[in-house]
Amino acid sequence: MKQQGPELGSLSSRFFAYVQLKKKDIVRTGELTPVLGITGSQERDLLRRLSGSGWIVRLKRGVYLIPPRIPAGGKYSPGAALILQKLMDEEDGKYQICGPTAFNFYGLDDQIPSVTYVYNSRISGSRTIGNLAFQFIKIANERLGATNPLRTREGAEVIYSSKARTLMDAVYDWSRFNSLPRGYDWIRQEAKKDFKLASRLVEATAQYGNQATARRIGYLLDSFVQTSRMTNRLQRQLSDSKALIPWIPGRPTKGTVNRKWGVIVNG
Repeated sequence: MKQQGPELGSLSSRFFAYVQLKKKDIVRTGELTPVLGITGSQERDLLRRLSGSGWIVRLKRGVYLIPPRIPAGGKYSPGAALILQKLMDEEDGKYQICGPTAFNFYGLDDQIPSVTYVYNSRISGSRTIGNLAFQFIKIANERLGATNPLRTREGAEVIYSSKARTLMDAVYDWSRFNSLPRGYDWIRQEAKKDFKLASRLVEATAQYGNQATARRIGYLLDSFVQTSRMTNRLQRQLSDSKALIPWIPGRPTKGTVNRKWGVIVNG
């Protein structure tokens, strides 16, 4: 502490004394001017210097995440769970970790993504927060759901899409996640290990999917599930359209036709 104080400087040390006294984990622009007796320009400069040096983390414009104690080595490195929890509280939004991040979490794909993919109701685009990269995908509130909330060692809640929802999204959001045709193999493998998962996949598809996803997953499940009762729900949701879709998008549409699901089996 004695070594870090001089490095921080007098004003920075006063800042940490204040936030620790008040047990604050979030500071907003405009909050410090009266308590530290500084101008708005001095406050902005202080927060910019502290976040630029890694002592605190800028969550969004004018909002900063503060460590519970001065970080060892002067670098505060909160995990993705805490960042997402606090950011979505500030945005008054909901989120769930999805895509390649969830593929790896459930052991479907052994590639560890350098970016955390996040479905949410408020933000779009790429952001770097602290030392972590995020890809925020804004979707309608009604498409958020089928989640798996967990508690991290640090006590923060992190919300993943459920395994069934993750598998469904591998088909639904194939172009964004580059997840077909390998997503079909994941579904076969996981459903054969856990028969109940196939039923949960149907539920997730019926609630959060679209026509193309229902057709592709319906055709896939029919290929190895013994009873068609499970996929009847998906079939009832299909429109009367006679248009065919490719089983594997992006490949030539040559192959046999499955009329039940309106799929060209092109791979």
